[in-house]
Amino acid sequence: MKIFENIKEFFFSADEEYGDQNDAPIRHDKMGDFDELPVGERRNKVVNIQTTAQLQVVLVKPEVFTDAKQIADHLISKKTVVLNLETASPENKRRIIDFLVGVAYANGGSLKPVANLTYIITPYNVGFIGEDLVGELENNGVII
Repeated sequence: MKIFENIKEFFFSADEEYGDQNDAPIRHDKMGDFDELPVGERRNKVVNIQTTAQLQVVLVKPEVFTDAKQIADHLISKKTVVLNLETASPENKRRIIDFLVGVAYANGGSLKPVANLTYIITPYNVGFIGEDLVGELENNGVII
C-alpha cells in the first residue's frame, strides 16, 4: 500500500488537497480535520505526465528445455514472445509449452498457436485479435 501513498503524495502534497478551480484549496492535518486556505496561500500545481510505454516482441527458437527459463523471464517482464519450436525435440516441445503456458497463466497472459510449431505468448496487457485462427489451423490439419 506504500506505493499508492507515494503516488498520492506525488500528485497531492501531504498538507493540501485541491477541489474545483474556483474552490479554495483545502488543508487537512494529520488528524483528518480540514481548513480552507486563505486566498493568498493558494498555489497552482501543474503536473506533466508522459507515459512512454514501449511494447516489445521477442522472437525465440529454443532447442532444449533449459532455454525456457530465459523465455519465462521475458514473459515476466511483460514482453510478447513469438515461440518457434521447429528445432526442438518432441519431448522438449511438450515440456516447453507446458512450462510457458503455466508462466503465462500465472501472469494473466495467454498462449495462442499462430502457425505449425509457432506460438505467440502475450502478457495480460496485450490483446490478441484473430481467435478464429486456431480453428482454421486445426481444420487444415495442423497439430497443436
